[in-house]
Amino acid sequence: MKVTVFGVGYVGLVQGAVLAEVGHKVVCVDVDQSKVDFLNQGGIPIYEPGLETLVKSNLEAGRLSFTSEAKVGVEHGEVIFIAVGTPPDEDGSADLKYVLEVASSIAEFAQGHKIVINKSTVPVGTADKVKERLIQVQTSESASFDVVSNPEFLKEGAAVSDCMRPDRIILGTDSEKAEKTLRELYAPFNRNHDKIIVMDIRSAELTKYAANCMLATKISFMNEMSNLAERFGADIENVRRGIGSDARIGYHFIYAGCGYGGSCFPKDVQALVRSANGVGYQARILEAVESVNYAQKEKLFEYLRLHFKENLKGKTIALWGLSFKPNTDDMREASSRVLMESLWQEGAKVQAFDPKAMDEAQRIYGHRDDLQLVGTKESALNSADALVVCTEWQMFKAPDFELIKERLSTPVIFDGRNLYEPDQLAAMGFDYYGIGRGKSLQGKLL
Repeated sequence: MKVTVFGVGYVGLVQGAVLAEVGHKVVCVDVDQSKVDFLNQGGIPIYEPGLETLVKSNLEAGRLSFTSEAKVGVEHGEVIFIAVGTPPDEDGSADLKYVLEVASSIAEFAQGHKIVINKSTVPVGTADKVKERLIQVQTSESASFDVVSNPEFLKEGAAVSDCMRPDRIILGTDSEKAEKTLRELYAPFNRNHDKIIVMDIRSAELTKYAANCMLATKISFMNEMSNLAERFGADIENVRRGIGSDARIGYHFIYAGCGYGGSCFPKDVQALVRSANGVGYQARILEAVESVNYAQKEKLFEYLRLHFKENLKGKTIALWGLSFKPNTDDMREASSRVLMESLWQEGAKVQAFDPKAMDEAQRIYGHRDDLQLVGTKESALNSADALVVCTEWQMFKAPDFELIKERLSTPVIFDGRNLYEPDQLAAMGFDYYGIGRGKSLQGKLL
């Protein structure tokens, strides 16, 4: 099948490459000519495990190509994905400018019937706006359109496997023709059992937001419990194991930490809150989820400030982890950014290491005297006054604690992901601050 994907970010690039891998002929369109040239040469602008091999092999096989010409993409595809960004507007609502610009391009060049698929995360009612734009702008009387909501459910760091082996494929459509075509498109991913769920368009649009907001709610709930554990003298890890054993709750997304980040959860919670306001409803739980997460990102800095008796000026802090989660170089809304910027305001310096995100940190912050990006996790420790763990990369989970103690000026660890055992580190002479465990249990925040 001939497929066009507008947008080569995480969603569009992964979706295009995976569809090409199973035999479809895919053209990806992006307005950034330098990015298009880079991709056509086999380069990958983002880090995502398995993606580079997938893109290169399908480029070589002729099943995948990239262009900046919308006309080429529209003429090629019988199925056209819209997978461009929907960044938050000033009030937190989703900005549909890029989605509607793509709809205009499709309408301008379309001949005959096109199935237009909203893959971008968009507010309820966006499909109606896309359909309206298509009809307003179309230049050919032969053009006709079905608009489908087909939200993505990809996790950064596991996007390729999520796309190859999806839990579910949501199709929001009232068109039998569109449904039949998309069942054919997705047939290679739907062989073991039927993963396709067909529903009305608005329900499909809300399903995406509801899924991300539910996961964000679980995280913020657990962080709320960690704050209570801190004050009650409980250990949040014991609590997690206790409640996770209940099958109705489960173990997924109930790890206390220093806050969630990334391109999805913060943006989508805000967008649904604003959408709710737009229909006269106050989404109180989601407002609380956002508020708890915002406060949670300040916890590591508060621990540092209290440990060093509000005197961080001139201190050097070793930081392990810059990306918002492991297996990505994405630093959007990352807890590390909140921490570093707070430390810099107090006159502290940061020595940071991340396996993949250091180029991104350099891009964001440039060269500054109070940020040193180093080549190994061990070199980040040199003469530092404390170690802070922000991201749960595998390589941070079983470190050489004797080496850490030897290299730090003072033996103190602030563990934003609860990777280590408080009793073990206390026995080795460390001051250990976790999230809802360790020295944070001693009432120092009260």
